[in-house]
Formats: sequence, C-alpha cells, structure tokens
Amino acid sequence: MSRHATINLMDVEDSVGARVEGLEGRFARKHLDSTELGVSLFRYAPDLRSPFAHSHREQEEAYVVVAGSGRVLLDGEVQELRQWDVLRVAPEVVRAFEAGPDGLDVIAIGGTKPADGDGVMGEATWPDA
Repeated sequence: MSRHATINLMDVEDSVGARVEGLEGRFARKHLDSTELGVSLFRYAPDLRSPFAHSHREQEEAYVVVAGSGRVLLDGEVQELRQWDVLRVAPEVVRAFEAGPDGLDVIAIGGTKPADGDGVMGEATWPDA
C-alpha cells in the first residue's frame, strides 16, 4: 500500500447510475489503495427519493452534504439536511436519502470494510409515501 494517494471523485466510475436513474455513486476506496478508509460521492437528482435503504453490520459512516439539500430517513424518522451538515450514523441504523429541489450531493466516509462486506440492503419506507 502506498503512503498517500489522490483521486478526483469525478474521475471515479459511477457504479450506481445504471441501476437507479438520477443517482450517481462513485466509490474511491480501491482508487485510494485504502484498507481502513472508504470515501464515496453520491449525487441525487432534484427531488429524487431513494427507493432503497441500507445499514451495516460493523461499519460506522459519516455523511457530508457538499451541495444542495434534502432529507435523510433514519430508522423511520426523517431529518432535514442542508449544505455542510455532517451526519454520523451508527452501523445498525437503516438509512436512505431524498434530494431537495436543487439536488443533493453527499460524501460518505466509512471505516474498515470487512473482507466479505457488511452492507445490508432493504426498502426505504418513507412515512409520507
């Protein structure tokens, strides 16, 4: 492993867009040659509500809103988000995002990823759906 690495998140391939229209997901962990740190960019089109949610078995995450605004669903509770908010989420909390009228760009930062992964996918059940 190198002692340092630099990657522009916009140079990382979009791994999500083909599966969810209006959502980009760019995962930089492998490009940074990191075993301890994951950094990803998620870009939600205006008013896009994520149809899926996820949690983790082990990995705590932090999300930084770098552009736009929106809402996050956390274990069934909705919280507003605005630019430069930082949200920390414990592994077991089920989460999903919804963009506001200007879209939502979020950088996700996670810790060590277990070898077999630890993401648990599910449906997002928004209370106002």
